[in-house]
Amino acid sequence: MNLIIQGTEIESRDLRQLAKLAGASRIEQITHEAFRLCEAQARGGVAEYCENAQLDFAFVPENLKLADFGLLAMDMDSTLIAIECIDELADMRGIKAEVSQITASSVRGEIEFADSVRRRVALLAGLNESALQKVYDERLRLSSGAERMLAGLKAAGVKTLLITSGFTFFAERLKKRLDLDYTCSNTLEIVNVKLSGNVAEKIIDANTKAIKVEEIRKQLGLTREQVIALGDGANDLKMMAQAGVSIAYRAQPVVRRQTTYTINHVGLDGVTNLFA
Repeated sequence: MNLIIQGTEIESRDLRQLAKLAGASRIEQITHEAFRLCEAQARGGVAEYCENAQLDFAFVPENLKLADFGLLAMDMDSTLIAIECIDELADMRGIKAEVSQITASSVRGEIEFADSVRRRVALLAGLNESALQKVYDERLRLSSGAERMLAGLKAAGVKTLLITSGFTFFAERLKKRLDLDYTCSNTLEIVNVKLSGNVAEKIIDANTKAIKVEEIRKQLGLTREQVIALGDGANDLKMMAQAGVSIAYRAQPVVRRQTTYTINHVGLDGVTNLFA
C-alpha cells in the first residue's frame, strides 16, 4: 500500500514519524500539500497521529491510478461548492437560521431527506426568481481545489456526474462553467416570476442518487470498482454504496464512518492526489 498524507502544513518530522509507524520504505512528494509513503502497512497509530496533527491520510493500493476509474459522481452543496444554495436563498427572506437548521439535521441523517427538501422549499414561497441569479453571482463559490480536481479527472479521462438534491438553476450553470459531463438535480417551480414553494418534479433523494449513478455507470460500460463517489451528507451514502471508492469531503461523522477515505483538511484536489 501507499500511505497518502495530505495537509496544509506538513512537517518533515510528521512524515518521518508516520513512515516509521507504517513501516514505509521511502517518502515521495506529490504536491506541496501531499506526500506518498511507499510500501506502507495499515498499522495502528497512524489515524491517531494524523488526527492530532490535523492531517488527512489514506492507505491506497500502490498500483491504483486515477486513469483506472471512469466516473466520479459528486454532490454539489458543501462539496463541489462551498455553500448550501437553499440556505443562501433563505437568507434573502430573512429565514436563513430556520432553513439552515433543517439542512443540518437532514445532512446528519436525523430527518428524512425528501421531507426536509419539501419543508425548506415551502419556506421560500413568494421569493422572486431573481434571487437565484443573485445567489449564483454573489455567493456561490467553488470549494478549494475544485478546478484542479476537475482538470486532473479530465486529463485522466474520467467522466463527471454532478448529482444533487439542490437545484437545476445552479447545477446546469456549473455544468456549463466547469465542463461537467452529467448533472441530475431538483427543479424549483416558478409561477409568475416567484418561487411557488414546490419542487417541479420528483425530488432527487438518496435512492434517486444511487439509481442515477448505477444508470450512468452501466451506460459507460464501467464496473462498480471504476466509480468514485464524493459527498458530505447522509443523503449521499446510498450513492457512495454504488462506487468502488467513496470519499467523505469535510463530512458528517455518520458519513466518515462508512466511506473508503476521508478528506477534512485539504481541498478537493486531495481526491486526485490519492491516485497520483
